[in-house]
Amino acid sequence: MPFFRTAELQSVQAAPGVTRRAVWLDHVMLTFFEFEAGAVVPEHAHPHEQITYVIQGSLEFTLDNETRVLHAGDGAAIPSNVRHRAVALEPSLVLDGWSPIREDYR
Repeated sequence: MPFFRTAELQSVQAAPGVTRRAVWLDHVMLTFFEFEAGAVVPEHAHPHEQITYVIQGSLEFTLDNETRVLHAGDGAAIPSNVRHRAVALEPSLVLDGWSPIREDYR
């Protein structure tokens, strides 16, 4: 898929009130998350490195026991196996980058 429209990518419900769409190549993956206000991604960790960037809206984001409110233009760099969670404070659009790619998100 050399070109794509985000709205045309397959959507998956990642959690209640959270929709995920993904695009990838062999060694890079981006995911687009749409959050309804109040939606929660429960605390978890994974072996993948992750960079999260808030495009629109705001999230209460906890990373390794530190909590901050991230607004549009803010982000977080999440090392491998570090626990984190997110709560949407309002409808939000978030972009995540992954290394290595999430095979479970293909």
